[in-house]
Amino acid sequence: MTAKIKVYFDSDVIISSLFSSRGAADILLKTAEIKPLASDLQKKELRTVAGRLKLDLKKLEILLNEKFSLVKIKKTETNIEKKFLKYVLDPDDAHIVAGIATSKPSFFVSYNQRHFLANKIKTDLKVISLIPAQLLQYLRSR
Repeated sequence: MTAKIKVYFDSDVIISSLFSSRGAADILLKTAEIKPLASDLQKKELRTVAGRLKLDLKKLEILLNEKFSLVKIKKTETNIEKKFLKYVLDPDDAHIVAGIATSKPSFFVSYNQRHFLANKIKTDLKVISLIPAQLLQYLRSR
């Protein structure tokens, strides 16, 4: 049996999977070949966003508990911004890169690729940034 591919999910992809059972985000989460990753800080963010969008919080909790391996980020908010600001255009996304750096995945999936400096992430952290459909295409071509 081959090892699962570690994939770090941006919050937008997780939220998207709750909206549609036919979209690339949800299909990715049903793919046995990957190990979905997110962080403890994202869990808080996801609850807030899901509440604002009036999504089922119980469904979100089940998704996070059953599908994801949650990475604990030990740095403070100030340290996260200082260390990971160079990888993002929006300081509020620095915690996502902290999760990537902590979990060391092969891939990072996000619908908001423009928010992240993908080439710098690839060079420094050795992680390839893709949108969900691109990762699905890669997995199907293997």
